[in-house]
Amino acid sequence: QLQLVESGGGLVQPGGSLRLSCAASGGTLDDYNIGWFRQAPGKEREGVSCISSGGDSTNYADSVKGRFTISRDSAKNTVHLQMNSLKPEDTGLYYCAAEPYWACAIIMRVGPSSPDDYRGQGTQVTVST
Repeated sequence: QLQLVESGGGLVQPGGSLRLSCAASGGTLDDYNIGWFRQAPGKEREGVSCISSGGDSTNYADSVKGRFTISRDSAKNTVHLQMNSLKPEDTGLYYCAAEPYWACAIIMRVGPSSPDDYRGQGTQVTVST
């Protein structure tokens, strides 16, 4: 059973950077489209970024384009989310999810096909002075 663990969150000042990691065990991340999502209190879940199983296609929410970069490290069975120029509105619980069926464009809008499967517990990102 694929298990995912996120890391790299923390408290950072506006304009700062963080790199989140999504590490997998029990399966190979290269076999899945991998999405990053965030959930802030009182707000709906938002699809932040997604990378295709082949790594040749990436998607970003308009709110993070030009600031965030998603990438794969196949040797380490890990997907990273580099976040630069962070803003207070980027605050939230960030989690990754592995999607075996739907394309990135779909899961960015509606979330993964099995919301309770193939996702980690999340890592908190707080952008504040």
